[in-house]
Amino acid sequence: MTTAVAAPFRFFSLQVVATRRLGPSLARVTFTGPGLDAFHSGGRDQSLSLFLPRPGSSEPVVPVGFGDGWWQAWRELPDDRRAVMRSYTLRALRRDARGRTAEIDIDFVLHGVGPGATAPAGPASRWASRAAPGDRVLLLGPAVADNRAIRFRPPGDTDLVLMWGDETAVPAASAVLESLPAGTRVRAWLEVRHAGDIQDVPTEADAEVNWLVQGPGRAARSPLALDAVRDVRLPSGARPYVWLAGESGCVRELRRHFVGERGIDRRRVTFVGYWRHGLSEEELRTRE
Repeated sequence: MTTAVAAPFRFFSLQVVATRRLGPSLARVTFTGPGLDAFHSGGRDQSLSLFLPRPGSSEPVVPVGFGDGWWQAWRELPDDRRAVMRSYTLRALRRDARGRTAEIDIDFVLHGVGPGATAPAGPASRWASRAAPGDRVLLLGPAVADNRAIRFRPPGDTDLVLMWGDETAVPAASAVLESLPAGTRVRAWLEVRHAGDIQDVPTEADAEVNWLVQGPGRAARSPLALDAVRDVRLPSGARPYVWLAGESGCVRELRRHFVGERGIDRRRVTFVGYWRHGLSEEELRTRE
């Protein structure tokens, strides 16, 4: 089932076909569905909205029949019925013999689930840690490959890509790295909670990927990469493009460094706050 909303996005009714643990605090869930052939994405840091069922329900409750008015109708549903909505990025998609999307992967950070967890797991982490084939979800995703929910867009004259992401941005950063062509120079700093969460990211780019391990008890209020980034000497005359994604406060700190201290044109810096320390996604959306 696909249901149109604000073009170029649609609702897709999906089910889990496989799960895989990637590390102590990371899991990959693979989805498919009869209408997924209408899902089109150019990849990179493609943003998606995922709707999960409430405990005790087999399917997420979202009033898709309201068309463009679904958002307000969803907000007005009782708390114990309204589907849990979380924002994620597409990790990968696979096509069938006709070139149509057959499966998609979404990677989940299991907050409060891995070893050393100090806070209770949120609803999405709990769902992902228990996901099994046949479980049903609803996805709001792209029906057009080049859409506004893709943020990684380096200018044509870019000769150096600089990237930072925390554990929530590792899927997007990995997808970006895999998409870059040979000869692209990249310096990337990726933060994870555990050393076991470090992944091998195949890329044809000339990429130096630095993995930084936060440790299970560290509060993510400042990017570990900041000191490392300050020590990096950029080539004279370089035309860099900067991509920053993860916790909002860390993103702002790094953006200030690149724009204020490095003097990089702010138009060449893409920054995306995937989450904010101390706030749930519902609270963050309420403040926006």
